[in-house]
Amino acid sequence: MAAFILEKLCLGCKHCVKACPVQAIKMMAHLPVVDPALCTECEACMERCMHGAITFIAIEEN
Repeated sequence: MAAFILEKLCLGCKHCVKACPVQAIKMMAHLPVVDPALCTECEACMERCMHGAITFIAIEEN
């Protein structure tokens, strides 16, 4: 599983970027993007997001 940003709820405040202890979230085009290879599922970003714009989804591996 990895963090997933719900773009319709995200206001681009960057709180999730600052909260991520492994720098798995980067800003691109005014919205955060999660690198699933770096995400450790610590949920720090989800706890910090005051807009409810972060959830966790399963990543399919080939």
